[in-house]
Amino acid sequence: MESVSDWTATIGELTAAEPLAPADLEQLATALFMVGREDDYVAALERAFEAYEQGGEALRASRCAFWIGMEFFMGGEISRGSGWFARAHRLLDADGSDCAERGYLMLPEMYRLKFGGDMHGAIATAGEAAEIGRRFGEPDLTALATQSRGVFLIEAGRPREGLALLDEAMLSVTSGELSPMPTGIVYCSCIEGCRVAFGPRRAQEWTNALHLWCERQPDLLAFTGDCHLHRSELMELHGAWADALGALDRATARATRAGNTRVLAHAAYLRGELRRLQGDLAGAERAFREAASGGHEPQPGLALLRLAQGDVGAACGAIRRVLEETSDTAARAQLLAACVEILLAADDVDAASEACGELAMIAEQSVSDQLAALAAHGRGAVELARGDAGAALPHLRAARTGWRDLGAPYEAARAQLLIAQACSALGDDDSAAIDREAAMGVLAKLGATEGRRDTHGLTQRELEVLRLVAAGHTNKAIAVELVLSERTVDRHVSNILAKLRVASRAAATAFAYEHGLVARG
Repeated sequence: MESVSDWTATIGELTAAEPLAPADLEQLATALFMVGREDDYVAALERAFEAYEQGGEALRASRCAFWIGMEFFMGGEISRGSGWFARAHRLLDADGSDCAERGYLMLPEMYRLKFGGDMHGAIATAGEAAEIGRRFGEPDLTALATQSRGVFLIEAGRPREGLALLDEAMLSVTSGELSPMPTGIVYCSCIEGCRVAFGPRRAQEWTNALHLWCERQPDLLAFTGDCHLHRSELMELHGAWADALGALDRATARATRAGNTRVLAHAAYLRGELRRLQGDLAGAERAFREAASGGHEPQPGLALLRLAQGDVGAACGAIRRVLEETSDTAARAQLLAACVEILLAADDVDAASEACGELAMIAEQSVSDQLAALAAHGRGAVELARGDAGAALPHLRAARTGWRDLGAPYEAARAQLLIAQACSALGDDDSAAIDREAAMGVLAKLGATEGRRDTHGLTQRELEVLRLVAAGHTNKAIAVELVLSERTVDRHVSNILAKLRVASRAAATAFAYEHGLVARG
């Protein structure tokens, strides 16, 4: 059904027509929800519930009780939500008929099963609810249950089946079959499912559709914060960082009006990531702290920030801690990609390789080009750290191609810098210079930290070692300073001399000062 576009006018018209029939109270409740007046939404539904119950319309009353219960349940007020679900069940038990409302009441049950660790039961219950929806010709119920089952399947490691169900649910949305609230719920849930499945192409398509749906309703407040969040993430991936920050500002403004702390915290995290990439480390720190105070996990962004600040130990401790606490496959994939980068900076190549192996296994079981690019990037970086530039190149080239195909210029440029490093190690200085220049140009255009100076292929740890070499420290003293073995420092010094194409420590020092790799004392 076509969504009403002027919710404020609808509220005014219905309020002026008081007293309202129960069906009109339901329409008023929907309009109030859409403009972010959730307390008034619940109050209107409660009035509709009482009117239906007093009029002997048990099924309509139970449906109102369901939606009231869901509002409390999803808002974290579990006991109040359970109380309304119990009212709905009482009415249905007294009525005794086989009806669509029984399918709606399976939706909170499937979430209870999921949060209780019974994902198999949650998937089965969602399937039963969808079947009831189809049997009674209830497109809202069918779509809500179908998209939930799809997300559960993705989270359970069955992305092909899950994405197919999300596509099916979205057909109901885009064809206009659903009521306004289920439309927004399915939009946001399906996009979130794409994020979990690392499917940016689908997410882009559906986010564009959600944006158009929101734009057709100028006074809409519900769902718009999530819409701007999704758009920001995709803008960041595609290199439109200024636009991404603008979308986050809009998400924050909407969430502030609606009192949506979840969106506010998530927006703060995404802002922290963008600030980190731009080199605004103080701004990133503030944003990650704001995200954490709002209940959003600040990792892996905070660990990567510590790495950028040169605190490798803190970065390692944070990423290892959060990995130990995380069992969800999709969440682990994002953490593992950061873990590889951090462990390599800490010279723990074996642990980085282990993390990369787990990431590769997740990528092989998925249908995600993005995960494939992440895994290839990590494997190439590990091989390069091991000193096998020849083995690294195929993985790095696959990563660069994958990122380019996804329209991800920042990640593609980072892969290209590693390719330049590998070519240099193999003695192909011309190709290394071309790749390095191209990558640095992209990063500079994006405003990324890496684009502000050419490190000539040196890693952060190698830059730390070079700084101490330039200060006149011996390898033994450097090992003590950086808490490394002398053998590891010897390897770093050899790599530095090879990458800079110089023959001595004195020449490396002169190169470092000449090219701004270290500051003069």
